[in-house]
Amino acid sequence: MASVRGDALLGVVGEVLAVAGFADAVRRDCVGLSRKVALLSHLFEEVREFSGSSSSIGLVHRGCLSDVLLALEAAKRLLLLGRRDRTPPLDVSRENFAIKFQFVAWQLEKVLGNLSYDYFNISDEVREQVDLVRTQLKRAIERNGVPNTMVFAEIHRVLSYTYDREGGLPPSSHAGETQIDNMDDIDFNLREMVFIVASITGKTSDELLQRLGKSSSSDPFKTDKTNAKSRNITNTSSEEIKKPDLAIPEDFRCPISLELMRDPVIVATGQTYERSFIQRWIDCGNHTCPTTQQKLQNLTLTPNYVLRSLIAQWCVANLIEQPLGLANGRLRRSNGSYLEDEGDRSAIEELVRKLSFGSSDTQRSAAAEIRSLAKRSTENRILIAEAGAIPALVSLLSSPDTKTQEHAVTCILNLSIYENNKESIMLAGAMSPIIQVLKVGSMEARENAAAAIFSLSLVDEYKITIGGTPGVIDALVVLLEHGSARGKKDAATALFNLCIYPGNKGRAVRAGILGPLVKMLVDLSMVDEALTILSVLVSHQESKVAIAKANTIPILIDLIRAGQPRNKENAAAVLLALCKKNEENLACIGRLGAVIPLTELVRSGTDRAKRKATSLLEHLKRLHKV
Repeated sequence: MASVRGDALLGVVGEVLAVAGFADAVRRDCVGLSRKVALLSHLFEEVREFSGSSSSIGLVHRGCLSDVLLALEAAKRLLLLGRRDRTPPLDVSRENFAIKFQFVAWQLEKVLGNLSYDYFNISDEVREQVDLVRTQLKRAIERNGVPNTMVFAEIHRVLSYTYDREGGLPPSSHAGETQIDNMDDIDFNLREMVFIVASITGKTSDELLQRLGKSSSSDPFKTDKTNAKSRNITNTSSEEIKKPDLAIPEDFRCPISLELMRDPVIVATGQTYERSFIQRWIDCGNHTCPTTQQKLQNLTLTPNYVLRSLIAQWCVANLIEQPLGLANGRLRRSNGSYLEDEGDRSAIEELVRKLSFGSSDTQRSAAAEIRSLAKRSTENRILIAEAGAIPALVSLLSSPDTKTQEHAVTCILNLSIYENNKESIMLAGAMSPIIQVLKVGSMEARENAAAAIFSLSLVDEYKITIGGTPGVIDALVVLLEHGSARGKKDAATALFNLCIYPGNKGRAVRAGILGPLVKMLVDLSMVDEALTILSVLVSHQESKVAIAKANTIPILIDLIRAGQPRNKENAAAVLLALCKKNEENLACIGRLGAVIPLTELVRSGTDRAKRKATSLLEHLKRLHKV
C-alpha cells in the first residue's frame, strides 16, 4: 500500500483549521481542539522530512501513521458537527457531543503516544510540544467526566484494524493492542457508544457493530426499561450516575445543557443555569439571558444554594450518586469535614455584592477584605469563587483607583492558588486587564500581577494562551529590567514558566529578554534566575542564535571560572547547548581559554557539572582533530 506520509497528515491539519464558526455551546471545546491540532503541524513537518528522505517506512510505523490520520479525520468530522450553520442545528444534549469530543480527544492522545519519535528522528523541541498537547488532551478528557476507556479502546481497535485492512496492512501490525476479553459484560455500553460516535468515524453504526461481531438490530436508545434496568449504565457526558427510568425534575436541569445541575447559579434576570454553561455563554459575548432574551444588567453569577441543596436531597432520596462538588449542599474542608458556617458564607456574599454595586470607597474596602480572606485558607478561596467574586474582581482590575486595582489583582493571585479557580479566572477574561496592571499599576500591583501570571501558567494549556496574549511577555520583560527586587524575581519566575512552552521562547527573545538577563549575569545579581531562563531558551534555535550574538559566551566562561558551584553547573549546561552542532561557537570557547576552567570543573564540580564539562571537552577534542 502507499504509506501515509507527512503531506497527508498536514493536509488534514489544514482541513481541520479551515473549520470555523462553532455553535456557542461547544465553541470552547472546538476551538481548543483546533488549536491542539495546529500545534501538531511541526511534528508532521518532521515526519514529512523523514518520509521524504527514507525509501520506505517500516510496517508497524506505517500503521501508527495510519492511526494518526484516522484520529485527525475524526477530529475534523467532530468540528464540522459543531458548526453554528450546520443543518440540522446542533443539539448538544441529544447528540451527546461531549462524549463524541471525549472519544476524539482520547483517540488522538492514544495515537500520539504510540508514535516512535526516535524512529522518525523527531527533534527534542517538537517532542516537548507533543508532550504538552497530550497533557492538554488528557485534561480535556477529564473535564468531560470519566471516560469509558475499555469501550473506547475496543472501538478504536476495530476502526484501526479496518483502516489498515482497507489499505493493505495485515492485522498483525496491531498485535498487543488492548482488547476486551468478555464483551458480554459491556455489550450494552458498547452498543450505546457505537451509536454515539459512529458519525465521527466515517462508518455507520451498522458497519461498526458488524465488525465488532454484534447485531445491529438493538439500538440502545430504543431498549425497553426492563433491559435497561438490568444494566449499570454510566452516562459519561455527565458527572452523575442516573437511573435510566428516572426522570430528572425540570427545575433541576440546566436550560442550556438539559443535564442535572452541579453548580446552579442565578443571573441578573432571576433564571438559574449550570455555572460552566452560562459562563461559556457570557464568554462568547452574549449579554442576554438565554431563556428570556432579556439584557443582563450585570454579569454576576450568584450561587443558588437553595436549589443546590434540593438537588442534593433528591439525589440521596433516589439513591443516585451526587454530581461532583455537591455534598448535601455543603462544602468539604481539606480534611474531609464539612464547612457549615453560614455566617462566613453570608459575609462573603455581602462582600461580593459590595464589589459589584458599592461606591468607590466601598469597593476598595470590600476588595481589601476579600484579599485578606483569600490569603487565609483553601476553604475561603472556594467560598469566594462560589459567591461569584471572580468576574467582579476582574472588572475592578480596570479601576482608576490604584489601591482598589492593587487589592483586586492580589485577590486574583490568592484565589488562583486553588487549582479549580484557575479556569474560572481565565474564563472571566482576566488576562488583558492583568496585563494592563502589569504595565501601569503600582509597583506592588505589578509584582502581584506577575505572580498571578506565574500561578495561572502552571496549567500547561494556559502557557500557550497566556504567552500568545499580546503584550504579556513584553510587560514581564520590562518588569524584569526595571522592577523592584521582588518584581524582578516575580517576572523571572513567570517568564521561566511561560518559556517551558517552545512557542514562547522566540516571543521572549523578540521582546528583548536577553538584555536584562546578560545584565544580571554581569552584575552578579539574580545569576541563578538568569541562567535558569537561558537554559530553557537555548533549546530553541532562534533563541540559541540570539544568545550567542548577545556576547554571552565569555560571560559564561567567567562564571565557570569563578562562580558559585550551582552557577558553574548551569553555565556549563548553557555553553554545551550553544556548542552542540555549532562549530563556530565551539571554536569560540576554545579561543577564549575555556579548556582550563572546564578541566577544573571536571575535577571538582557537581556530578551534573562534571558531565557537561566532560562533554564540552570531548567536543573540543573532536574539533581540533578535524
